[in-house]
Amino acid sequence: MTAMALAFYLFALSAIVGGLFTVISRNPVHSVLWLILSFVSAAGLFVLLGAEFVAMLLVIVYVGAVAVLFLFVVMMLDVDFAELKAEMAKYMPLALLIGVILLMQLGMAFGSWEISATADAARAAPAPEGVQNTAALGLLLYDKYFLLFQLAGLILLVAMIGAIVLTLRHRVDVKRQNVLHQMWRDPAKAMELKDVKPGQGL
Repeated sequence: MTAMALAFYLFALSAIVGGLFTVISRNPVHSVLWLILSFVSAAGLFVLLGAEFVAMLLVIVYVGAVAVLFLFVVMMLDVDFAELKAEMAKYMPLALLIGVILLMQLGMAFGSWEISATADAARAAPAPEGVQNTAALGLLLYDKYFLLFQLAGLILLVAMIGAIVLTLRHRVDVKRQNVLHQMWRDPAKAMELKDVKPGQGL
């Protein structure tokens, strides 16, 4: 076994283990740390593929920003994870059914999957002469696959808005500004005049 193959299996195994423990870990802080391990392992796989720019983006953006943001949010917010897990338990049968269906689909796909003779040449995507790795990636994303790139960004935007709408909870003990209530207020009841005599307080 060559050093490249050994590194691939090590990165792939650590990425799978990190993703698995991200889901099944009981402590949310540990889940974020396992997620960081998955990101670093994926970055190592990109380095083995020759995509050093994508690997550095994965480390800088996801590990250095997104995962650290998740860690700060989990550690600073007072989230009742027991209540969240109790709500998730209601949907566990449906989740198990969807998981079984996905596993059956993956089994059917990999059971009939055969490696094409031209697969290696198609995956290589050689860069043109005199074009660096980053420039070649930019040409692919913003020229050949521009529409798909924009559609992916639109899907992420819709997912972000949906996540905000689903997790938005109005707490009773938090004072919020009600603009309509301020506009419909009665000026006669909004202000009270008091006649304060000299030398007296309110």
